[in-house]
Amino acid sequence: MTFRRTVLAGLPALLAAPAVRAQAEFPSRTIRFLVGFPPGGTTDVAARLMAPKMQAILGQPVVVENRTGAHGNIAAEHVVRSPADGHTILMGTIGGLSINPTLYGNLSFDPQTDLAPITRVGMILNVLAIPPDRPWRSTADLVAAARRDPLNYGSSGSGGAGHLAGEQLNMMAGLKNVHVPYRGGAPLITDLMAGRLDFAFTPASGAKPQADADKLRILAVSTKNRSALLPDVPAVAETPGLSGFDMADWSAMMAPRGVSAPVVRALHAAATGALRDPEVVAALAQRGIEPTPSSPEDCAAFIKAETEKWTPVVRASGARPD
Repeated sequence: MTFRRTVLAGLPALLAAPAVRAQAEFPSRTIRFLVGFPPGGTTDVAARLMAPKMQAILGQPVVVENRTGAHGNIAAEHVVRSPADGHTILMGTIGGLSINPTLYGNLSFDPQTDLAPITRVGMILNVLAIPPDRPWRSTADLVAAARRDPLNYGSSGSGGAGHLAGEQLNMMAGLKNVHVPYRGGAPLITDLMAGRLDFAFTPASGAKPQADADKLRILAVSTKNRSALLPDVPAVAETPGLSGFDMADWSAMMAPRGVSAPVVRALHAAATGALRDPEVVAALAQRGIEPTPSSPEDCAAFIKAETEKWTPVVRASGARPD
């Protein structure tokens, strides 16, 4: 009986041992932080700012890898197929996690079921920008002009945040503006400054320096409310008839489905610790990114809501992968 009581008393510790050991052993090697876009872009820069801080917290190297292609699908699928041990993670985006399932229609994975959320990372501020020679001084002016004669608007790619922001404007204001897709933000900004486009929704990080040099004019931010990064710039939603307008580009950290709770907690602590670091916060702000750390549960709910929001817009736009 004494032996039996001793064994039973020790069962909780024995059952807990694998979880404790898994947490203690993670990470046991380099963590690969995959980004689905080229070096130097907003998503890539955010990952590279976070990586050293995460490395200091986790005690193992955190290395950013760029696996480009298919609007982020290549990197996401690689993470989906990786072992669920937390050593391969993804910097996901609104495109890869909420838009691509509708845009492509034949993905081999479902971001909501095949990836495990760790935390939201940041909101990427986009602005409504126009060439400096256009006469409009507000979103209302632009809408009025577009009602008289449809305008041309550009984006850095079909089905991306800039494209869907323009489509949302069309839907809400009853416009027929024509979308012109580009392969990246640099040629888009070049043509916008030259007046070959009438407007674009584009990241503030690229538009603001040109606006400061009087090469562009920023009319509004695309988020629901004004941004602390550009407090004097109104939101599109402040325009009469556009009160529900809200296009917030964002990113989130994900791991493969099946990763253990202790590993999720470790990655979450490292990522949110990095996002609260004053140096990281300041560097992100310079690039138009507002950190938005969250719980894994809140991150999952956010991705679900964003997917439901943008699915009908993608379908209405007729967007196809470029």
